[in-house]
Amino acid sequence: MDEAPRSSALRRALAGSVVGTALEWYDFFIYGTAAALVFDELFFNDKEGSAGTLAAFATFGVGFAVRPLGGVLFGNMGDRIGRRETLVVTTLLMGISTGVIGLLPTYDSIGIWAPILLTLMRVCQGLGAGAEFGGASTLLAEHAPKERRGFYGSFAQLGVQTGLVLGTLTFLIVGQLPDEDLNSWGWRIPFLISFLMIFVTLYFRLRVEESPVFEALRAQRKVVKVPVLDTIKRYPKSVAVAAGAHIADTAVIYIFVTFSVAYVTDQLDLSRTTALGGVVVAAFVGVLLQPVYGALSDRIGRKPLNLWSVIFTALYAFPFWLLVDTGSPAVIWLALTIGLAIGLGPMIAVQGAFNAELFGADVRYTGFAGSRELGAALVGFSPTLSVALLGWGDDEPWLVAVWMIVACLISLAAFVASRETKDVDMVEA
Repeated sequence: MDEAPRSSALRRALAGSVVGTALEWYDFFIYGTAAALVFDELFFNDKEGSAGTLAAFATFGVGFAVRPLGGVLFGNMGDRIGRRETLVVTTLLMGISTGVIGLLPTYDSIGIWAPILLTLMRVCQGLGAGAEFGGASTLLAEHAPKERRGFYGSFAQLGVQTGLVLGTLTFLIVGQLPDEDLNSWGWRIPFLISFLMIFVTLYFRLRVEESPVFEALRAQRKVVKVPVLDTIKRYPKSVAVAAGAHIADTAVIYIFVTFSVAYVTDQLDLSRTTALGGVVVAAFVGVLLQPVYGALSDRIGRKPLNLWSVIFTALYAFPFWLLVDTGSPAVIWLALTIGLAIGLGPMIAVQGAFNAELFGADVRYTGFAGSRELGAALVGFSPTLSVALLGWGDDEPWLVAVWMIVACLISLAAFVASRETKDVDMVEA
């Protein structure tokens, strides 16, 4: 392929991945923020004390429970029909289900049907999210030149971090409303915006060319019939490594960006602005550092960054809560920034390239999405567990810190068992 067309295709793939993951993960993150701030009163107000928060976070975890199914279902589509077409479908699923949440009646209007419908929409979100990151990362990795695959692959996670910034910032803005207005109509705005975002995402994704690696497979008639079975049979270690590697960042990031919001507002009795502002600042710094970490992984490898990241995060668990418990907004913002940008940042940045490099081209989408989301499902209940641990610890967060360390140790074992992947051939991987 000539250099100019290849560069043009890569730029479109980059734009499609960044915009797509940003807008789809905006959808996913605003649910977590709403669960921390308002869903307990709107959809679970028949429950007393922390039970409402616990129930709201439980529905947040439901999205993770179905993500492996979404990864396998849409991964199968991506390995048989194409990466690009599958991402268009996940865009529609995520966007519509998120927008519908903004239209739902609350518990006071229809009783038990309110949380049931909310949970159903959360299931749809989980199915779409289960294939989103794996597909976007696969598409980028297969378009990118070998020597810069980590750099370009980091832009999928840059999109995720951008989605976190956009979602939290939106709630930060509507959170300035009086409580009565926020609970009656203000909370709906972030969800209804998703309807508009569908068109933006489709504009970019429909301009993306199919992966050249997948096109070669299709031309050579090497597309497999049942990718999930081939994945399990041929890559059992890669499945275990990819699933285990995703334990720490899933468990810990949602402690940082959802549970900590509830903790700061409910336990420390600080403002929503303090809690959400810290997440915005931390995620923004993370956005800036993602390509840096990706480029570094092209030089020194994925494994060193993964090991550094997970070890630092484990060691930081107790200091994080000590900093948060100072009650100082500036210190809380610093604590979140260190945790997100320096602790989790490196392993998050290299995840797209690392996971794509673990599997062969004919099952890459299924292997990536299915195994990664299996790890997410195993610890997607992390905010719910954290609420329970807080109660068991007499409203002190030290058991939550222990849980963070346990999650990191599981991922550490996966990273130790992994091989260095930065030099693999994306066709023969």
